[in-house]
Amino acid sequence: MGRTALVTGGSRGIGAAISKALKAEGYEVAATYAGNTEKAEAFTAETGIRTYKWNVADYDESKAGIAQVEADLGPIEIVVANAGITRDAMFHRMTPEQWKEVIDTNLTGVFNTIHPVWPGMRDRKFGRIVVISSINGQKGQAGQVNYAATKAGDLGIVKSLAQEGARAGITANAVCPGYIGTEMVRAIPEDVLNSKIIPQIPAGRLGEPEEIARCVTFLVSDDAGFINGSTISANGAQFFV
Repeated sequence: MGRTALVTGGSRGIGAAISKALKAEGYEVAATYAGNTEKAEAFTAETGIRTYKWNVADYDESKAGIAQVEADLGPIEIVVANAGITRDAMFHRMTPEQWKEVIDTNLTGVFNTIHPVWPGMRDRKFGRIVVISSINGQKGQAGQVNYAATKAGDLGIVKSLAQEGARAGITANAVCPGYIGTEMVRAIPEDVLNSKIIPQIPAGRLGEPEEIARCVTFLVSDDAGFINGSTISANGAQFFV
């Protein structure tokens, strides 16, 4: 296939599953990471997927990193904006620093990732953008005002980009995972998972990172060219009002 895909936060968790799935489909994949070089190097050694370190919250770092990826692998035609953090606190205890750090990474980081590649996509008349949002961006979540705000904002980003990019052959869509069995979620005490989280999921289980990856591989494919500005909810039927 030969197209180059950039996956932010692509060496761990859901991002790692997405990176591997895209590579299996024949894409050239670049995965970014923010801090853990040892784990990123192990991921590259295991998969053959190149990893690049930069902070998506910093526009200049993102632009320079993207330029390096394109020098190494070719023009980026697929972007999966997956990098994200949590700094949870009930709102009355949330600090301005906790608010800003999450906004800068999860929301501004999406801008910083897409904006440098957007002109090239427009020039080439092709692009695929997928933003990994969250069920909590759809329904809200106590203790996550900052995180939910960013993930709801991500849905506004893709709906707007879809309208701007459609005539240039660019699609922008979102995937909203529910509770997925990543390292972070499985670190929750088992009694809490079994008593409070899994009972909310009609499927009766956590999702798997590979299930989110399959949503992404479809959305970036040529077969999904008429799907634009949409949100796929992958949550085991954990519906909400």
